[in-house]
Amino acid sequence: MTGDRSGAPAPPPGGTGNGPAVSRQEFDALFDRVRTWGRWTPADRGAWNRVTPEHVRRATALVRSGTAVPLGRAWNTTPGPDNSRPALHYMSDLGDLEPPEPATHKDFIAVDYHGKAVSHLDALSHAAYRGQLYDGRAARECIDAGGARFGAVSALGPLVTKGVLLDLPAVLGCDWLEPGRAVHAEDLVSAERALGVTIGEGDAVLLRSGSVRRRREVGVWDPGTASAGCHVDAVPLLAERGIALLGGDGDSDVRPSPVDGVHSPVHALALVAMGVPLLDNLDLEALSVAAAETGRYAFLLVVAPLDIPGGTGSPVDPVAVL
Repeated sequence: MTGDRSGAPAPPPGGTGNGPAVSRQEFDALFDRVRTWGRWTPADRGAWNRVTPEHVRRATALVRSGTAVPLGRAWNTTPGPDNSRPALHYMSDLGDLEPPEPATHKDFIAVDYHGKAVSHLDALSHAAYRGQLYDGRAARECIDAGGARFGAVSALGPLVTKGVLLDLPAVLGCDWLEPGRAVHAEDLVSAERALGVTIGEGDAVLLRSGSVRRRREVGVWDPGTASAGCHVDAVPLLAERGIALLGGDGDSDVRPSPVDGVHSPVHALALVAMGVPLLDNLDLEALSVAAAETGRYAFLLVVAPLDIPGGTGSPVDPVAVL
């Protein structure tokens, strides 16, 4: 077990803090190193262009038991340190106004999903760095009050590919990574080796820190202040492997940020430099159990965002099929 039961982050296991500080100059050099601008058409599908029908066929061959594991969190309408903008849900028709048979029951839902509480997909229009979106498009020219005209979630469509679960607590022998624990490139390689998987081109990489279990057992904290996630030094490895999607039970970034003046550096590298959409705030606990029971950490992954013209992302409930 790691950490105490007070809810406050404790010293991270397997390391100290979020790793070495990175200067803005070093970060900008890394940004340019992993950038893939001008590589694909259509550009606003970014790295999802890597996934071909052959990738899909190979991914379906991973299905053995046919067990489907949903990866989305429950709709969260409760305010808290990790949910400053709670989702809405109320009944709009209770079937009690003597309508013609059959009576109907209807409800209304709404959500400001970018944040720390709702499982969602970040499209390429979600983040800009130095005033630019992916492919060098000027953010101010592409996004206004009507939405995004480049990099919208509606450009992505569904993704069916091989998913790889990197279950760091399982590898390190702990229940969760404490908030503030950075995941470095060597951690990813060690996890591959320990779990018997290899990240390949077109894959979706899901990083489990155990934050959902920690929240359940310890209590709620503000993940915007402290969260386990990738250090920027892990990104070149993911770029070299040619991933199509990065996700996790946090938002992929370690916090506090190791880069001065850049609050979400992995977002900038993935979305803006590499064109890799992100899955945030997943619940990977059931998948962790299923993967451990079967000894298989690679699976078919299906992600189907809502078709929202101009949207910067979408709530999602991805499904892993083992």
